[in-house]
Amino acid sequence: MGTLILQDGSVIKGESKGAIGGYEGEIVFNTSMAGYQEILTDPSYAKQIVVMTYPEIGNYGINDFDFESKKPQMLGMIAKDFCNQESHYLSQKNISEYFKENNIIALDNIDTRSLVEKIREAGTMSAFITSNDVDEEFIKEKIKKIQNFKTLPTLLDEVTCDKSYEYNKEGTINMAFMDYGAKEGIIESLAKRGCKITVYPASTTANEILSSNYDAVFLSNGPGDPADYRFQIEEVKKMMGQIPIFGICLGYQLLALAAGAVTYKLKYGHRGANHPVINLENNKVMITSQNHGYAVDIKELPKIIRPTYKNLNDNTLEGFEIEGMKVYAVQFHPEAKPGPNDASIIFDEWINILNKKTNRINEVRNEK
Repeated sequence: MGTLILQDGSVIKGESKGAIGGYEGEIVFNTSMAGYQEILTDPSYAKQIVVMTYPEIGNYGINDFDFESKKPQMLGMIAKDFCNQESHYLSQKNISEYFKENNIIALDNIDTRSLVEKIREAGTMSAFITSNDVDEEFIKEKIKKIQNFKTLPTLLDEVTCDKSYEYNKEGTINMAFMDYGAKEGIIESLAKRGCKITVYPASTTANEILSSNYDAVFLSNGPGDPADYRFQIEEVKKMMGQIPIFGICLGYQLLALAAGAVTYKLKYGHRGANHPVINLENNKVMITSQNHGYAVDIKELPKIIRPTYKNLNDNTLEGFEIEGMKVYAVQFHPEAKPGPNDASIIFDEWINILNKKTNRINEVRNEK
């Protein structure tokens, strides 16, 4: 019997289906119906405990093709039912085996509807998840401790690559890719569109990038509070206006902060594969895949930022451009994985900008 202890004092018991031990982290929920393997290996979930709203998780097992990073970064996963009788011809193991091999705590047979409702009402909380059935004294001490839980600015060091490396050496567009905890799906999406990619650690300086004759820079997704990453913000600021820059998720937030915008923590974040976003230039709606806990404040945008996308659920800013500096960014994930492919056209638009084939702004306005 495992235990989940929440910051508000709630204690929830469940069946342990993963590794032995316990972790403190931030508890969040994801509304995707499929794609649990991609979610497990998305580095943006570092230091988090993920509650899956879809009741059955693990029904198609774990394969060798749907990983988004070399190893999972999340601390734990919670579901109503983890399926141990998976059914798919590509499956290599069941999800419980994967949890144990990768030191992920997992709790089964949890009323996830009630738990998600609690998170929605109270907002994202810190929590402690353990494979053990703990006593009252332990619970009291742990509640006190998790009140002070916070991710540290050093979190990027845990999710970024150790050193630079090349991906798709035969590409025609020479792109530097900043790895802040990148999903492999983003790199693959750029590579198949003709980008020769050099991936760099999060500690890389602007001078190193600008002195290497790249056609563009890409800023990846990643975990944590973007405002904590002062070094990365300053290096991004040095690159702006010097080279075309594209950003997704954390990369989008860092670009906004470098341009003088403000970020804030959402009450319970956007995590799932069913978030509607509207293109502010042609009023077309896309269903998008998202995973973030922070947003750029649309009410405090500097004049140089032009909004391009907005979330239809809560009207938060989801995209912007800085035309004079060739800066383009979106909060959501055009590569999906998991999720619909509605937004994949954004990669095509960005590549067209680099190839000077079209003016994206005029192109989308003409679609009206």
